[in-house]
Amino acid sequence: MEESKQLFQKLKIHSLLDLALIIPSSYNDTTLSILLELGKLNTLEAKVLNSSIYRGKLRITFNLSESNRQLSSTFFKTTPYHHKLFEVGSNHVIQGRLEEYKGYLQMSQPRSIKEVGKITPKYKTVIKDSEIASLIECYVTERNLFNEGLDSKEVATLLRVHFPKNIEDVYLNGAFKEETVNVLKFVEAFNHLKKLRGKRADFPALRALNGDEKSFIKHLPFVLTQEQQKVIAQIKIDLASEEKATKRMVVGDVGSGKTVVILASVMMAYPHKSILMAPTSLLALQLYEEANKYLPKEVKIALVMQGRDKGDYTQADFVIGTHALIYKEDLPQASLVMVDEQHRFGTKQRQSLEALVSKDERKPHFIQFSATPIPRTQAMMESELLDVSLITTTPFEREVLTKTIGKQDFPHLLKHIEDEIAQQHQVLIIYPLVEESEEVPYQSLKESREFWEKKFKNVYVTHGKDKHKEEVLLEFRKKGNILLATTVVEVGISLPKLTLIVIVGAERLGLATLHQLRGRVGRNGLKSWCYLYSNSVKNFRLERFTQTTNGFDIAKLDLKFRDSGDILDGTIQSGQKFKWLDMGEDEEVVAVAKSRLNSIT
Repeated sequence: MEESKQLFQKLKIHSLLDLALIIPSSYNDTTLSILLELGKLNTLEAKVLNSSIYRGKLRITFNLSESNRQLSSTFFKTTPYHHKLFEVGSNHVIQGRLEEYKGYLQMSQPRSIKEVGKITPKYKTVIKDSEIASLIECYVTERNLFNEGLDSKEVATLLRVHFPKNIEDVYLNGAFKEETVNVLKFVEAFNHLKKLRGKRADFPALRALNGDEKSFIKHLPFVLTQEQQKVIAQIKIDLASEEKATKRMVVGDVGSGKTVVILASVMMAYPHKSILMAPTSLLALQLYEEANKYLPKEVKIALVMQGRDKGDYTQADFVIGTHALIYKEDLPQASLVMVDEQHRFGTKQRQSLEALVSKDERKPHFIQFSATPIPRTQAMMESELLDVSLITTTPFEREVLTKTIGKQDFPHLLKHIEDEIAQQHQVLIIYPLVEESEEVPYQSLKESREFWEKKFKNVYVTHGKDKHKEEVLLEFRKKGNILLATTVVEVGISLPKLTLIVIVGAERLGLATLHQLRGRVGRNGLKSWCYLYSNSVKNFRLERFTQTTNGFDIAKLDLKFRDSGDILDGTIQSGQKFKWLDMGEDEEVVAVAKSRLNSIT
């Protein structure tokens, strides 16, 4: 038992299905071949007719017992053992790839098989094949698999994969059959969901929150989308519970109106206190401005940023801040804690904020927000750890034309930039690097700065390491024409007059990042353009990106192009890689696995 435990640790195995999903990489099949199959591995009964040495190589002619045909073999690496083994007149079962040359059968360097009629799985793991085989034989049994919640078809398939009676039942031409792969997808999804469900820990809430958000929504100068209303209704049910503190993640596409959901949640918590942590001072400031604009005057609002507080956070009903909040020891106890752009914070930072305002076992209601759309399959997985809401629509149709351009389009681009500035619109140009680099075949921010400053007025420049980037962005918002930047603006400040973005070296960025950048334009319904500037204009990935503006579709595309199965583990990306499951395509498989799990727990 102790030995098994050590092997499980080496293999990083946490469940029986983890072990069952260590699938053979290949099989050694010593079943006698019924027919001669050229180009494939054959196992044949043979008798040595003659043996000779030619230029240091051992040449043997066999007679095949079944077909009575002759077969010639050459051994390139020989030892005295080979000469003794293949004595003239000796009988063997030989195995090797069968070829034909000018009507003569050939098999290079065949093996003489000792045990005939056996199919042995080959595993690629950090432990010996004999060790993994004995673990699987011991634990991957019919009873154990049924106990895990699998049905008879899934149990039978897994047993056939590990203990095949006939190789062709599961494996054909060096690959698993489609029906086997479908079962492996399901088992992988089911196993992962089970493990996530086991990780979820619920706590009682500090209190039930039953504040009134209806009056606030009624007085807004715009109508909420159906999805915004649906998410607010879900949060209302969450917050009304005292037995269970809310744990919800709201994932909204760029410009989907998550801020209103945040403010409605504040009103549901009121007169009790709410805290919101944002990743940057700019985002915190922007949320503070929106809160002051839309929340009723009786709701006291405070802003906490490093050395720049506004209002008295110890008395406020709604405290907005950056991670500076974590260092305020006199932070009031909040019944609702929210984190915006939650993937920009480490797990510890989020837990520190929650711990600051918790009391004994009781915890505040907790809502995370993210503007990085995820495939629905991923959202279904993540909902085992916390409740997930998706906002896939936007309050108004954004008209953003996306186009790939190259050097030849530069004169047209300049003319377009001039036209937009003439209409008092703003332009954003994103560069891949701040400094020049031989590895990147594009101009850097510093190299191109002079060109734009000579040609246009009110050109602003910022990048990730710029200590004054927040002031630059705020000043640009008020009076700038062109902003030159790196991807620092990916998430953050709202620029209502921005109608044109140029992304230089677009093929170097992931589709999710491109989508976030494109989300900077057209925020107020103005007709806008996103130009993907690339030296390779014929780029299939970029072409697909230009054809959709839906972030959730783009998240699926991004998975496809990255050939990755990243999955959330409560910290947004944990890099979980699936061998069989396709997170972009297998939504139905996950739905069935989820339904099965619900029926047995």
